[in-house]
Amino acid sequence: MDRKFWLLRGLRFFFFAALFVAVVTLATQALWNWLMPSLFHLPVISLAQTLGLLALSRILFGFRGGRPGGWAAKRRAWKQRMAGRMEHLSPDAREKFRQEMRARCTMGWMGRSETATADTAARQPA
Repeated sequence: MDRKFWLLRGLRFFFFAALFVAVVTLATQALWNWLMPSLFHLPVISLAQTLGLLALSRILFGFRGGRPGGWAAKRRAWKQRMAGRMEHLSPDAREKFRQEMRARCTMGWMGRSETATADTAARQPA
């Protein structure tokens, strides 16, 4: 490929990237100026402030977005690893592991097992 082809391809990419950023910035500014002043009594913002707000939100909330390899893929991989480890355990060892994890990973009153709730219900006077 010759140099002219790559130059035109690069200029086209730059043009569409700039167009995309401009459209997103204008849409964000329009939504902000339409909703925020009336709902939360915030000031109207300019185009430069909108671009800064978008850059700040990207920095604070991450650059990965919804790309593959996010939290969902990591969760799936973890589940597959745990399933592979659990396959090699005997049924007794598997049940013992589950009971230990339930005892360690409870979330206060929400994570109580049935036996703990039955014990407390039996102790309370009627």
